[in-house]
Amino acid sequence: MTAPSSSPRGERASKPGVRWQTELRWTGEQIATDGQPEPRPNRAARRAAARARRNR
Repeated sequence: MTAPSSSPRGERASKPGVRWQTELRWTGEQIATDGQPEPRPNRAARRAAARARRNR
């Protein structure tokens, strides 16, 4: 069994001329179809709302 290397290797270099095709477009909005119940807020949103009510 071998131990982990003390000198980490970097990422592999890609082939020349190859480009990464990434698309990171997140607006934070979600589309809900008609007839669906309203989504419940997550824990962070519930805590922020409670904090805002306390600090009025």
